[in-house]
Amino acid sequence: QVQLVESGGGLVQAGDSLRLSCVVSGRSFSRYNMAWFRQVPEKEREFVASINYGGTMAYYVDSVKGRFTISRDNALNTVYLEMKDLQPEDTAVYYCASATHPFGVVTRRRVDFGSWGQGTQVTVSS
Repeated sequence: QVQLVESGGGLVQAGDSLRLSCVVSGRSFSRYNMAWFRQVPEKEREFVASINYGGTMAYYVDSVKGRFTISRDNALNTVYLEMKDLQPEDTAVYYCASATHPFGVVTRRRVDFGSWGQGTQVTVSS
């Protein structure tokens, strides 16, 4: 059974940085594309960033380009989200997600990611 465990969230001030981590167990991590999504109350879960299984290709939502960086360490079964210059609008619960099927083309679509973590809260004060 695949498990995803996020960590690294917290309360920060505008302009600060945070690094989220997600450790995956129960599957061959290096075969699966990974992604980060975020959600605020009463809104749809939003795509933030994704990375292919080899770590050679990444996508970002426009609002985080230049500030967030997704990366992975296949030896540690871990995907990261480095977040810089955080703003109040980045406040959300951040979820790590693993693709439903191994290999394949990395996407931004929530439907392509079938395994999810429990989420970690990121709160940015102004």
